[in-house]
Amino acid sequence: MSGRRVNVGIIGGGLMGREIAAALRRWPALVDHPADPQLVAVCDINPAALEWFAGIDTVRLTTTDHHELLADPDIDVVYIAVRHDLHEQLYVDTIRAGKALLAEKPFGIDGAAADAILRAIDETPGSFVRVSSEMPYFPGAQWAVDYVRSGALGRIVEARCAFLHASDRDTAKPLNWKRQQRFCGEAGVLNDLGMHTWHVPLRLGWMPETVSGVLQDIVTERPGPDGTPQPCDTWDNAVLHSWATHDGARFPLTTETKRIAPGEKNTWEFEAIGMEGAVRFSTKNPKEVQVFALIDVPGVGREQSWQRIDAGSQSVWPTVTGPNFESGFSDAILQMWAAFLAEHQGLLGDGFGTVRPEEAAATHRIFAAAIASHQSGAAVAPRG
Repeated sequence: MSGRRVNVGIIGGGLMGREIAAALRRWPALVDHPADPQLVAVCDINPAALEWFAGIDTVRLTTTDHHELLADPDIDVVYIAVRHDLHEQLYVDTIRAGKALLAEKPFGIDGAAADAILRAIDETPGSFVRVSSEMPYFPGAQWAVDYVRSGALGRIVEARCAFLHASDRDTAKPLNWKRQQRFCGEAGVLNDLGMHTWHVPLRLGWMPETVSGVLQDIVTERPGPDGTPQPCDTWDNAVLHSWATHDGARFPLTTETKRIAPGEKNTWEFEAIGMEGAVRFSTKNPKEVQVFALIDVPGVGREQSWQRIDAGSQSVWPTVTGPNFESGFSDAILQMWAAFLAEHQGLLGDGFGTVRPEEAAATHRIFAAAIASHQSGAAVAPRG
């Protein structure tokens, strides 16, 4: 590797911490990247969670105290994946320690926490902070973004972005922190997964003018540690109907964030419909992008047509993978980190970057408006 050495620390050794560690081991798949990241330290309050990282030979520090990790002068970048109620303190500590930060969504448990993190960024010269959202790094998603930016839509008619799970359809699934407001936040599923549905719209400049929220708390109890039913007080599903503007034209923008979408596992979808063209992409068929166009059909004349095109493997940063191969979730994680570290090095150029702090803070205003709308039955403008 010819890139600049970047030492990485992880705080939170759970599912996503392990996923990031695996992605960094695949770094040689990237072509001529300006950074050469090495995972050197891991922190988790649960010592058992640290055992998995023992098999990574670059890791020289494992600890249950995040202060010890942040005090290490050789660590350049920190990735943090912990409960939402812990975001504010850990993110602020990391920023003030002078580390670059890739933070997990939702960037604080609520808007007040996000604002506190933004203040720490403003008060720390040279700070570099971005927020994790990997789904738009599928090649087909990038094609869809580039299609919209090209102007091919003409006057926009409508757009939709969705992130769909069915992981909570099982009512016997034990209660955990993501199903409790005091840990996850009042926005529930929007806090946990909503960044996935807003990364692309916000990057396209589609900040909603008003929001109408339709929120569902479908499973109100789940088994506690002893099997006794305990309150499950977070929103399971959230559909937000908004008005936004594209190239001067107002249009309806719908986002769907669902933990109970029967038949789904981990599906991200985006579509934008215009008078002249349209584009659709879903990770359910990760190699296929659908594009609408008017075409000349021999013997028939000019007709409407949805065309299906294979997107291949290449995303934001080129890889050694053959361009005709399929891309998957682990590839999206790798591309997200490639974009994050390239931007950290000042070499991302016009590439699609990870979520900016101000975008993450904007989602909290959107989520608050959705909750207020759900309660009042009226459309609400996000504040701030």
